Amino acid sequence: MKSSTSKLLIKNMVCQRCIMSVENILNDNNIAFSKVEMGEVYLQEKLTEAQSSQLEKALKNVGFELIETRVNNIIETIKRQVLQYIELGSDNETIRLSSYIIKTLAYDYSYLSDLFSSIEGKTIEQFFILQRMEKVKELLVYDQLSLTEIAYQTGFSSVHHLSAQFKKVTGFTPSYFKKVAADKRKALDKL
Repeated sequence: MKSSTSKLLIKNMVCQRCIMSVENILNDNNIAFSKVEMGEVYLQEKLTEAQSSQLEKALKNVGFELIETRVNNIIETIKRQVLQYIELGSDNETIRLSSYIIKTLAYDYSYLSDLFSSIEGKTIEQFFILQRMEKVKELLVYDQLSLTEIAYQTGFSSVHHLSAQFKKVTGFTPSYFKKVAADKRKALDKL
């Protein structure tokens, strides 16, 4: 019997830990897969109805969803493009976010922007800023890079720009956030 690869789209995957979580769910449910990427799973065989139902429940338990509609597929593709754009860091200075998104999706950006806003309740730009701040928080918590390196890696033009944006979104300065995270880590280490 020849196996054919099947692709599933999964909503709400935003980081490397999400990929590992989905891989664990697939393994726990004995579902053979060849690869898991941000928002995508490549199965080795098509799922049975029972497997699909079981997988859907397991994914929902940890905040993920299988994507089945065209609109949801477009929204998740936009989210993946935004996350990939953030990963470009300072390399994204040569291309605008809107251009980066429409090179993958064959739609007018204003249509994609309106669609995203109507479904998500926020603009693509707002989503981008929030995800960018999540990346900054992650890098601050890991405490391995200076603010200058974090600014460069997340595509900010300067530490000042990063700090101003971070404070606007979180209400904290990056230095204060880093200190609170370090204090929490120390407290947990004592337990």
